[in-house]
Amino acid sequence: MKSLKGQLLLASTQLVDPHFSHTVVFLIEHDDQGAFGVILNRMSDRRLGDIWEHLGDRDQPINLGGPVKGPLIALHSQASLAEAEILPGIYLAAHREHLDQLVRFTDANVRLFSGYAGWGAGQLEQELTQGGWIIAPAKKTFVFNDANDLWRQVGKDVTSRVLDSGVRIKHIPEDPSMN
Repeated sequence: MKSLKGQLLLASTQLVDPHFSHTVVFLIEHDDQGAFGVILNRMSDRRLGDIWEHLGDRDQPINLGGPVKGPLIALHSQASLAEAEILPGIYLAAHREHLDQLVRFTDANVRLFSGYAGWGAGQLEQELTQGGWIIAPAKKTFVFNDANDLWRQVGKDVTSRVLDSGVRIKHIPEDPSMN
C-alpha cells in the first residue's frame, strides 16, 4: 500500500473502539513497519502551564493525541524549528528546546499533543479493509483547527469530494453518522 503519511483518517461509524469513536487522526508516519499519528479532535483537561511550570499560567491547551503514552509533540508551521516536515507547511517537533520556543510564538500555528495513535505492521491496513477508517486528504485548516466538530467537517469534505467525482446522490444528511 502507498504511504498514507500526511493523510487524515476519519473514523467510520463502524469503528466502535471508544479511543477512536468520532475521531480524526493525522498520520505522521506510515510505512511497512506500521503507522503513527495524532488525534486532532480530542482535548485533554491539561494546559501547558500544568506541565511546564516555568511558563507560569500559560493557558495553551494540550490535545490528547491518542491512547499510547509518549512525549509531548507539536504540529506547527515554523520551518526553523522543524524536526520533520509532514506536509508542506506542517512540521513536527518533539525536542524540548524546539517546543519551548514554539509555545512562545503568538502568531504561529502550534498544536500540542500528549500521546499518540499507533499501529503495528499491517494493522492499519487491516482496519482500512474492514471499513474502520475513511482516508481523506489533510488540509492545514483541518490540522490547525481545534473545533469540536472536526469529525463532521472532514466528513462533509469527503462527501463533497465523492459528489464532485460524479456520483449522483439526491440527499446528503447533515450528520455524517447518519450515512
